[in-house]
Amino acid sequence: MAQVFVLAFETDAIFPINALKVPFADSIPCIDVTDVLHKANLEMAVDLTSIGLIAGNGLYPETFVAAARRAGVKRLVAVAFENETKPELAGLVDEICWVRVGQLHRMIAFFKKEKVTQTVMVGQIAPKNLFDLRPDFRTLLMLARLKRRNAETLFGAIGDELSKDGITLLPATTFLENLMPDVGHVAGPQIKQRRQEDAEYGFKIAKESSRLDIGQTVVVKNGTVLAVEAFEGTNEAVKRGGVLGRGGATMAKVSKPGQDMRFDVPVIGPDTIRNAAAAGVNVIAIEAGKTLMLGYEELREECLRQKVSLIALA
Repeated sequence: MAQVFVLAFETDAIFPINALKVPFADSIPCIDVTDVLHKANLEMAVDLTSIGLIAGNGLYPETFVAAARRAGVKRLVAVAFENETKPELAGLVDEICWVRVGQLHRMIAFFKKEKVTQTVMVGQIAPKNLFDLRPDFRTLLMLARLKRRNAETLFGAIGDELSKDGITLLPATTFLENLMPDVGHVAGPQIKQRRQEDAEYGFKIAKESSRLDIGQTVVVKNGTVLAVEAFEGTNEAVKRGGVLGRGGATMAKVSKPGQDMRFDVPVIGPDTIRNAAAAGVNVIAIEAGKTLMLGYEELREECLRQKVSLIALA
């Protein structure tokens, strides 16, 4: 009989959560996973027999693999993207299929062949590669139905296509709830009141920008908006803001209002800290309970070494 892991939402039931523990959970201000189980908005059983990964770039795929193994998932099957996904992922999963961005039919056919009924989107695709699409016929049909093409509509449409073939797209935070910090200081030096005010201002502007589907990151300094993320992505937006700020800038990164937790969840990692420091950004504000921190130990070391303060707001 297949083992099942329950993600419970808006219920009064209490579920075992030992599978969600991570080695460094006690060293960061994390939300109680039971809060996650009570506050999210759907109930879903996760079959621990087999889970598929739609694996992009960065640390996200390998972080998910480690957490899934700890949770008891027996078989992990990955679709990886050429020139995006780390080749090392092949040694961490049980089966892998390499595709180009836009090969939706091949991805779904592979999951069906491997009898995968649940998948998770883990990792990003570089914006430049979204303009280098070589879409198959199924992707072309999907795109033709979209009136707007942004992360929410594109990834939502992919979720719909998966669903047509009996494949459920799970929340991108599955097994990773303990990697989302609670409100407060997270890493690096403590900040002064003026920088706290900048962080709160940037957070407010980022929430509005994300509501308008423009971007989820902004850079501010002394109450002035220096850069708003658009299609270029977080790193390029931070570089632009850093140039204008000439040091001492603050970055805020948030989720969208009503964020679909199946995809495009805000993520930071050690590279975020390094890129911010190189751009002259030394305070980063993320959204508590909605932002995944990957590679936390290295991230914390980078915050101390680069003198970058990381806080979580709500």
